[in-house]
Amino acid sequence: MSMAALMQERFVPSAGLFLAGLTGVAMLVAGVGVWLVLAVVVVWSASFWIAAPPPPARTEIKVDGLTISRSGMRDLIEHSGLAMLLIEDDRIIVANAQAREEIGKHVIGQDARVALRHPAAIDLLSRPEGGHAVIQGLTGPRSSWQMQIQKIDRRYSLVELINRTSEADISRAHTDFVANASHELRTPLSSIIGYMETLHDEGDAVGPEKTRKFYGTVLREARRLQALVEDLMSLSRAEAEKHDQPSEELDLVKLVSQAARDGAGFKEPGRLELEMPEGALTVRGDRNQLEQLVRNLVDNGMKYGDADTPVTVRVRRGERAMAILEIADRGEGIDATHLPHLTRRFYRTDPGRSRAVGGTGLGLAIVKHIVERHRGRLDIASIKGTGTTVTVRLPALSE
Repeated sequence: MSMAALMQERFVPSAGLFLAGLTGVAMLVAGVGVWLVLAVVVVWSASFWIAAPPPPARTEIKVDGLTISRSGMRDLIEHSGLAMLLIEDDRIIVANAQAREEIGKHVIGQDARVALRHPAAIDLLSRPEGGHAVIQGLTGPRSSWQMQIQKIDRRYSLVELINRTSEADISRAHTDFVANASHELRTPLSSIIGYMETLHDEGDAVGPEKTRKFYGTVLREARRLQALVEDLMSLSRAEAEKHDQPSEELDLVKLVSQAARDGAGFKEPGRLELEMPEGALTVRGDRNQLEQLVRNLVDNGMKYGDADTPVTVRVRRGERAMAILEIADRGEGIDATHLPHLTRRFYRTDPGRSRAVGGTGLGLAIVKHIVERHRGRLDIASIKGTGTTVTVRLPALSE
């Protein structure tokens, strides 16, 4: 290292040392004892280093042999899609736009260990060689970040923060879905296997009456299993196609009228009330999915509404070129705490009643994905003791 560089790196108070030495010589000439003179000179000289100013801030940074100014480094990382921090001697001197949005503007000028406040992040910052790690909970309880530190030199470090929260949420959702689906499939299978093993092992000893009862239960559980598999397949298709907007032009009035009758079934056609406008109301859609949406919602209304009250299916033209489908029942209603969760897979407000009427817990999840694919909006309103109204808004074609 050159003498000039050494002088830049280390503070050397030359003038002060010369003055301390000259004072010592004067004290010796005046007859002061040698040890006292030596002590005065040493203390005086040491005081210059104790009160020494910090080394001047470097305005240039060397990266892979290239010299970049601090302002140039700031401009270089400012518009990166990743959150990036430039650290000088443990202090954050630059935070780009993404970092300021994710962790706040206040971190500039702070010690990085104080700004990030996470044991795993602090441990990574303390490593002289840098490195990377996945840090859970850096910016929130469920957040997940990949943090990477690149050492530029002994003084400067570049920190990259990659947000992995969405990936972690998707992974958790898939894990939860597999666990829930396995549970839902296992329940009817266990029932079927249990009854069939009894019939197989005991044979004629079971008796004809009990045998018919067992066969009825097996048939009911097999149909429940079939419905569950069909809904899982429908949900999978709806999720896979949700970014593919349908292009077929359909008359929503005609489609809803027929699908609602199918959803009501032949057992309770008298409970269905249709309120349709005159003429056609055209939308772009997938015929099969929209029919499934209507059947699911009408079927829900029939199952959860009071048995002696009608289910109303209404189609009308709304504001801003929207077609509106409303399906209302007069049932017990749903508590407000359940409303935000109704479109979650396998969510049930009353699991026992849902299974008793044949619900799979996937109907509204399928409806939500179909509405999203059609660029529409789904709203569910309910009043306890009055009933529930499901509203679907779809973009209508101008006539």
